[in-house]
Amino acid sequence: MSSDALIDSLLAALDARPDDLPLRLHLAGLLLDGGRGAEAIAHVGQALARDPGNAQAQALMQRALGAPVPPGQRAASAAPPEDDRKVSPASAEPAGDDPLAAYEQELADVVPPRFARAGDEPEPVRGEADRVYDVESSSIRLADVGGMSAVKERLELAFLGPLRNPELRRMYGKSLRGGLMLYGPPGCGKTFLARAVAGEMGAKFLSLSIVDVLDMWVGNSERNLHELFQAARRNAPCVLFLDEIDALGHKRSQVSSSSMRTLGNQLLAELDGMEGDNEGVFVLAATNTPWDVDPALRRPGRLDRVVLVLPPDAEARASILEYHLRERPIANIDLRRVVAATEDFSGADLAHLCESAAEFAMADSVRTGQVRMIEQRDLERALKEVRPSTRPWLSTARNVAMFANEGGVYDDLVAYLKRRKLL
Repeated sequence: MSSDALIDSLLAALDARPDDLPLRLHLAGLLLDGGRGAEAIAHVGQALARDPGNAQAQALMQRALGAPVPPGQRAASAAPPEDDRKVSPASAEPAGDDPLAAYEQELADVVPPRFARAGDEPEPVRGEADRVYDVESSSIRLADVGGMSAVKERLELAFLGPLRNPELRRMYGKSLRGGLMLYGPPGCGKTFLARAVAGEMGAKFLSLSIVDVLDMWVGNSERNLHELFQAARRNAPCVLFLDEIDALGHKRSQVSSSSMRTLGNQLLAELDGMEGDNEGVFVLAATNTPWDVDPALRRPGRLDRVVLVLPPDAEARASILEYHLRERPIANIDLRRVVAATEDFSGADLAHLCESAAEFAMADSVRTGQVRMIEQRDLERALKEVRPSTRPWLSTARNVAMFANEGGVYDDLVAYLKRRKLL
């Protein structure tokens, strides 16, 4: 019987009796004689896992790691001289009294370890790895924002004008630091406007939300918040956008968690520049519920300017509809009629309206087998299903304007509600 045929027979027998150590070691010796060292090492490793003190297995392992042995030599032959062995660097380390540990170190690249970690990499030690934040460059400009003339004017006065006129800025002693809080119904473009401000001034844009800050370990949330502000300072001029500021800076009198109160205090310190120089960092915050924001955040020097971002007016709605229909096949759309029917619609509502009209036209094309354009009938059908999402917010804001307008903070909201005859 040839050597390969004998090895195949022994492999079959070993499959039936995997715990037969003499058989496994005999097979390993034949594999070594046949020049199949990697396979022999695997079998010897399994034998040593079952019986670490087995002298024959240890001799075979030493032989497998040593110089090539002429064919026919017995598996239990003596170990080669120390100088002839090819020992891996790991084997030079002391392995204690466990001979299997030494072999495991030597064969780390060939035989899998007995125990492995749950993940591919070890768990990072808390506090050692620095977090990386996405500092973006925005290509959006204020011209891309439909309407919002009052908001744009406020931004021009607060930051954009001084940035474009450095000589006048120095003459008047105008700082390039500041804060502005945008509030209004959801979906009306507060985040889009923040990106447009960054694009208009050629500044970097860094967005921060509650999930970027909160951490289960005590003190890490404050550290995360500080690192975000530091990233903005390093990339000045930079627009730091605090999304959902009511979650991060909720009224401390209503917060029962001491950790959240501490986080609110850290935010106040960062806005004051106590933890670093905020020159060139313009803080834009956005919220749907400004009445839940801690009043300390709105004092002069912090988020001292509060601007209402309203649902788009007729001119802005026309621009938004044209934007969302510009790359779709349309025909005979009465834009003025659609604009008149979408009062109180937010920008997100208008995008959803165009998407729904496209779905109706596409479904009709699939059903009839004839591709057609998006028409007025599709938009009118969508208008029957899509409702403005701002009305619940306006209802809540009406109560705030009537009963909680201390110091005239919401005078612009009161004026808007009166114009709409909602107050």
